[in-house]
Amino acid sequence: MRKAAALLLLVGITALGSNLAEAHVDVGIGIGIPAPVVVAPPPVYYEPAPVVVQPAPVVGAPAYYYDDWQARAWRERQWREQRWREREWRERQREWRRWHDDYDD
Repeated sequence: MRKAAALLLLVGITALGSNLAEAHVDVGIGIGIPAPVVVAPPPVYYEPAPVVVQPAPVVGAPAYYYDDWQARAWRERQWREQRWREREWRERQREWRRWHDDYDD
């Protein structure tokens, strides 16, 4: 077991040490102007457009509109006359009761 651990340690050191054995020289020249930094913009979320459903236009067949204004005028006249009769009857009843109630005592 000790031999296996020592062998494993030796293999690990040689694997890592091989990169250190390469010797080379890097030469760099700098001007002092920073390079432009490109950063990805943050993700943008757009709401989906609202669903708009327009109702279909209603199209009907052309028809003749009969406006019977004379019949409407006659019905209104009858209605007003009936209201007048009812009002007159109530007033007559009121007067009659008032006259008879005064003399019955």
